[in-house]
Amino acid sequence: MEATDAAESIQEAAEGEVSGNERLRRRAAVVIGVLAMLLAITSLGGDDAQTEMTQSNILASDTWAFYQAKNIRQTSFQLAAEELEVMLLTQPNLPPEARADIQQRIERYRATVARYESDPVEREGKRELFEVARAYEGQRERAGQQDPNFDYAQALFQIAIVLGSVSIVAASRALLWFCLGLGALATLLMINGFFLITELPFV
Repeated sequence: MEATDAAESIQEAAEGEVSGNERLRRRAAVVIGVLAMLLAITSLGGDDAQTEMTQSNILASDTWAFYQAKNIRQTSFQLAAEELEVMLLTQPNLPPEARADIQQRIERYRATVARYESDPVEREGKRELFEVARAYEGQRERAGQQDPNFDYAQALFQIAIVLGSVSIVAASRALLWFCLGLGALATLLMINGFFLITELPFV
């Protein structure tokens, strides 16, 4: 092989290496762009989960407070009705008009007690409030299960983007593959955050 042939071979090899590195950098740039897009989606999902947790917690607390207020008022009417019933039993000499008036009041109190226990029309009875409060608690718990998925996914996406950037500078295929692996894991966590396919064992 002559010197000129050797020089040409070296130049071709160098150009091939440059071309290969350029392709690697372009692919890494595309991967980083996709990861950044998924990171933005994950961030939105995490924000929504945190907002849902806060709102559901507030609504559950308010509903339980309303439930307790209903319970207190129901107990008051129950005690008032029982006192009037005792009065009727212990005072048999009351005039008929007074007894009728007391009996009507007892019936009104009993009806109010029953309405506080369950009010399907207004949906403000204790039974209905209990169901509503439990539903809000369920929403809060679901959002609480979603949130860690988004947190871990965001962290992994950020690490993957950094590694992808380093792979461009270092022209390292190994780093790019590691970046892709972290991105895939983060994507699975993001999907699980939206759909809760499975619970995280370490949360």
